[in-house]
Amino acid sequence: MTIRVLLADDQALLRATFRLLLDSTADIEVAGEASTGTEAVLRARTERADVVLMDLRMPEMDGIEATRRITADEELQGVRVLVLTTFEDDDLVVQALRAGASGFLGKGVEPAGLLAAIRTVAAGESLLSPLATTALIARFLEHAPVPRREGAALVDPLTAREEEVTALVAVGLSNEEIGARLFISPATAKTHVNRAMMKTASRDRAQLVVFAYETGLVSPPRR
Repeated sequence: MTIRVLLADDQALLRATFRLLLDSTADIEVAGEASTGTEAVLRARTERADVVLMDLRMPEMDGIEATRRITADEELQGVRVLVLTTFEDDDLVVQALRAGASGFLGKGVEPAGLLAAIRTVAAGESLLSPLATTALIARFLEHAPVPRREGAALVDPLTAREEEVTALVAVGLSNEEIGARLFISPATAKTHVNRAMMKTASRDRAQLVVFAYETGLVSPPRR
């Protein structure tokens, strides 16, 4: 199966570079290009891409709002957004994750890393760097925590085991690592993760991480 990728970036040279790489890969093809956030939303609907490589800073509509509109569109439920960033604005990365992005990459990523990331996201997994993603979320959510009572109510639907598993996802553990920590199989860990995502309306693991910090299930580390 060929993965169709939409390139959303206002820099034509960067889009051309990515296109050259992706079109030379057997299982990936470029479905289209967009130079603005507005165009990215429109082309996501018309080109039926599997993954959108989304720049955060674009004219007309920024990448965060474009991400929010794509991930909220019921007709685009299978479309995943992979954010491209220079890591200069950590706050924007967290906003993108909250908007529904499945992960993020630095624009200086190696070609092999970009291809691997696209395949990971297209397969329905989130691209999470435990150190980077959880640190970013912790850093910015600590300034605007959900009230304790409200957060507890949101966590109520989870079983004790699902809470435990969600907390481990939030600190960056894989299914294999969660299984080893809890003395269960990776398959069982994955089942708990999937149930937690369903109950919390999380599209993927990245959204589950956001949920864990926002509700206070996991506390940000002290700075």
